[in-house]
Amino acid sequence: MSKKRKQYSASFKSKVALAAIKGDQTTSEIAARFQIHPTMVSTWKRELLENAPGLFEGKKKAGKQSDEPSTDELYREIGRLTVERDFLSRKLDQ
Repeated sequence: MSKKRKQYSASFKSKVALAAIKGDQTTSEIAARFQIHPTMVSTWKRELLENAPGLFEGKKKAGKQSDEPSTDELYREIGRLTVERDFLSRKLDQ
């Protein structure tokens, strides 16, 4: 039987990452204290350090950082592709 992976909450991950950033204990000691693998401690610490600047940005910047196109842009693209498809299908029928 396969064992289901344990999923940790965001608050638990942040607790572990903050303990790792403090530097009072080694990664192995932190892993033993929280009963997790040392690699997870390092990974969560790195993620926290990489994403920390984004936590303090305003809501305006957070919304603008999205790489996903807006709904209006998607509808425009759909319309353009529909017109193009119809035009090409008419040319092929002639």
